[in-house]
Amino acid sequence: MANISDSIEKFILSFFDEGDDSVQLSRNELAHYFKVSPSQINYVLTTRFGVDRGYYVESRRGGGGFIMLVRVSQDKEELLPALIRQLDTVDELTFNKTADVVDRLEREGIVTPQEADIIKSAVSDKALQSVAVENLRKNVFREILIALLRR
Repeated sequence: MANISDSIEKFILSFFDEGDDSVQLSRNELAHYFKVSPSQINYVLTTRFGVDRGYYVESRRGGGGFIMLVRVSQDKEELLPALIRQLDTVDELTFNKTADVVDRLEREGIVTPQEADIIKSAVSDKALQSVAVENLRKNVFREILIALLRR
């Protein structure tokens, strides 16, 4: 059974399935609908709708606390260099963050579902058994992105 965060995420994503690139929602109405506190809605927005997943979230408190979510689409020539620059600013990269970005690359049509599976396998904890696994993952993933940019 899916947890409440998964349900909230799926509900919000359903608005994007209708073809819209932006969605405006009320934090309080979502919280009331799912019978959770507004902080639970904030948690879902923070963890499931970040820039690494291809979303920009504008949130305003007061007046019902509206939330504007914008799905950001970029082509390969914009997205890959931006991701490479982002990787250069971090010391480590968790598998979950890597998988989020790979999912975005798949959604944007930059990699196929099969390529996404291969990339995730290559940067998994099992494949990178090492003391500094997150730093190693960052370096391997950076090289994969550079290779994608070249093709």
